[in-house]
Amino acid sequence: MTETAAPTCPECSSEHTYELGGLTVCSMCAFEWSAEDLSADEVDAPRVVKDSAGNVLADGDTVVVVKDLKVKGSPTSIKVGTKVRNIRLVDGVGDHDIDCKVDGFGAMQLKSSVVKKA
Repeated sequence: MTETAAPTCPECSSEHTYELGGLTVCSMCAFEWSAEDLSADEVDAPRVVKDSAGNVLADGDTVVVVKDLKVKGSPTSIKVGTKVRNIRLVDGVGDHDIDCKVDGFGAMQLKSSVVKKA
């Protein structure tokens, strides 16, 4: 017979938990939770966006493009070293999580993996 490890308490990190009526209960602090409660908390957690070097980005930051980017509908591309000022973090299409205006190209969305914080 194999035993499954009981989850640790999200309040006090105790390993002394047990299940009771569909809830998991901590015997140390008496905190009660369900699996649905934990998944909802993870959704509400603030999203952290990092650049290609691992620096945390915030609204209003200035970033530098680290690789040439082809732009649909334009014969030219955004070159390495192009500065983009006053970015805004968004939940964009696909992996695009930066909303900005690039000089000479206009408004667009970029991936955080192709920029570095200036």
